[in-house]
Amino acid sequence: MKLPHSLRNWTSFLGALLATFSLTLILFLFVLNLVFDAGSSYLGLFIYIILPVFLVIGLVLIPVGMLFKQKKKEITDVSQEKDWPVVDFNDKGIRNASIIFLLGTVVIVILSAVGSYEAFHYTESVQFCGTLCHKVMEPEYVAYHQSSHERVKCVECHVGSGADWYVKSKLSGLYQVYSVTFNKYSRPIETPIHNLRPARETCEECHWPQKFYDHKVKMKRSYLANEETTEWDIQMLMKTSASYNAHGLAEGIHWHINPEVKIEYIAGSANLESIPWVRYTNLKTGEVYTYIDTDSDNGSVVWDESKAKVMDCIDCHNRPSHNYQPPQNFIDDAITAGKISRDIPDIKMALMQVLVQDFESKDSAFAQIDFQVRDYYDLMYPEVLEEKEELLKLAIAAAQEGYSRNIFPYMKVKWSAYPNHLGHLETPGCYRCHNDRHKTTAGRVISRDCNLCHEIKAQGIPGMMEYAYGNGSLEFIHPEDIGDAWKTRFCSDCHYTLY
Repeated sequence: MKLPHSLRNWTSFLGALLATFSLTLILFLFVLNLVFDAGSSYLGLFIYIILPVFLVIGLVLIPVGMLFKQKKKEITDVSQEKDWPVVDFNDKGIRNASIIFLLGTVVIVILSAVGSYEAFHYTESVQFCGTLCHKVMEPEYVAYHQSSHERVKCVECHVGSGADWYVKSKLSGLYQVYSVTFNKYSRPIETPIHNLRPARETCEECHWPQKFYDHKVKMKRSYLANEETTEWDIQMLMKTSASYNAHGLAEGIHWHINPEVKIEYIAGSANLESIPWVRYTNLKTGEVYTYIDTDSDNGSVVWDESKAKVMDCIDCHNRPSHNYQPPQNFIDDAITAGKISRDIPDIKMALMQVLVQDFESKDSAFAQIDFQVRDYYDLMYPEVLEEKEELLKLAIAAAQEGYSRNIFPYMKVKWSAYPNHLGHLETPGCYRCHNDRHKTTAGRVISRDCNLCHEIKAQGIPGMMEYAYGNGSLEFIHPEDIGDAWKTRFCSDCHYTLY
């Protein structure tokens, strides 16, 4: 086929070769992925992002080579120099090149449209977010698959709808790519992330504040770290919203985001574990109350109210999809699920002693869990190694599984690196504000009364449970005898240091 003489140059030839090779590889991998469902998240990266870049580079090189060849010819033949290139369709070579160019353009435009659409969806996929930077995102990806939001795409919470936040997220992603490529990221990744979209623009796409459910009964099963691994159950009525739907958000836990009030706060620490300043505004009546933590303000602190943040869902539900359980919790769950047998004496104690330690890698953690637990029983209960070897092996495997899902040494990620503010057991959580220390100048106090958020309906050891009747509630009994210390100290004062 006759083509313009200007195409006969190495630049255009290499460009055509690169474009052809890239296009062939794209089509091959696309068919491989579509028909045989082969490949991984990296295959999508090559099909929709990396190879199309080389395709475009190849296509650009073709006219660039032709232009340089034409310029070179004009320099050697000044008499033929023209201000504009001449396109003469009577010339068979130019005609053939033009037909190829037009047909090629149509094909490339169609493929580009399909590729751009697929590239958009690929970059929005869970696999792209969670597995592309495997070591960095492994903790978040693993925790995500254990959460109630597992079927919700990452972008639906982290980006939301609309082009503006999509563009912002991609621009932010450029720095993240740089950080991962050149190992500039922190371990663990610092939180909270301050440039995230407000929760009310994402969470409330599904969770409608005015339509929260009524009170919820929650059953918590725990086990004591004693020889019998004694079971301790507690049943609580969680006051999610008002007692009756007709009252709306006038009371209960979700009162904090009642549209008729505005709660603002100033954090005393970067991780929001300390909140010394709170302001309540009633948008209907105009009432305003400012509460100051008396432990943090001796009268000399002047608070910059311009830094106040409006409270929203994420201030309590800060780990909705990436929650890392402390050993206490995932061991309790494994015992409840039957993966760890209570027939092994001191089993929780033996496991907890090793799980609270820090290890350099997951492999070393697994090895030490196995070694230290067996060493514990060799010293304390040697008969277990002979009589209950299989049960012990299953218990060790369950502890290793719990460790792999909640603790990631490479990224220095575990529950204490990302405290969960929902509750108040292992972290201050609710007690950041509800601690009887936040007061107005007139003496109004943010109460730490437990019954504001929940009531205990049953508690104790199975077979000896204490129950509340009707609308009554029980006073909390600590599973271990600590007297009335729980009334004056916060749960996290002890539970935080345990793990």
